[in-house]
Amino acid sequence: MAKYRCRECRVTENAPRRYRLHYGNRCRCPRCGTFRISKLKERDRIDPMETGLLNLYERWMGGKLYHCRFCRVQFFDRRKYIPVTGAAAQPKPAAAEETPVSVMDAKSTATPGV
Repeated sequence: MAKYRCRECRVTENAPRRYRLHYGNRCRCPRCGTFRISKLKERDRIDPMETGLLNLYERWMGGKLYHCRFCRVQFFDRRKYIPVTGAAAQPKPAAAEETPVSVMDAKSTATPGV
C-alpha cells in the first residue's frame, strides 16, 4: 500500500502499490517494483508466473516475458526494457568526509596580526 499526502491540504490518499507499478515508461516487477529484472526467451517451469488480468492484458498486447531476481516471479510487460548495468547498478560512492577543525587549530593557522 502506498500513501500519498497533499502538501497544501494535508489530505492522505491510499493507493494500492501493484496498481501503481503498471504506470511509467519502463518495465518493472509487478510485485516489488524493482527495475532489476531480466528478459526471458521462454517460460521457466520452476518459478511461478504472475497471475491476474493485468498480466493477461500485457501478454495479449504483445508484451515480452521477464523475470524478477528478487521475487522469483515471471511476468509479461510491453513497456521498454532498460537493463540496469554498470554505474547505474553500483551505489554511488560517499563524498569525502571533511574533518572538523577545532577553534584552536583555526587560530593557529591564521596569519598573525589579522
